[in-house]
Amino acid sequence: MISALVYLMCALTSILCAVLLYLKYRRNRTRLLLWSGICFFCLALNNILLFVDLVLAPQIDMSVIRTLPAVMGFGALVWGFIWDTP
Repeated sequence: MISALVYLMCALTSILCAVLLYLKYRRNRTRLLLWSGICFFCLALNNILLFVDLVLAPQIDMSVIRTLPAVMGFGALVWGFIWDTP
């Protein structure tokens, strides 16, 4: 069950990164910090769904559902790189 601990630690780390990026965005108003925070929030959601899929409900295949937040997060980050970078 060490893998379950790793999944949860990755989720907590992503949440911490998202919160710190959002707090820094509130102070500086640099929009790239906002897009990065959104990306890390989506990655945290991805890690939480990974934990649910592989540990809590291994009989249900949630691979497509758990991949969507990661794709959305990276999409938000790419959007920020393209449109909000001077």
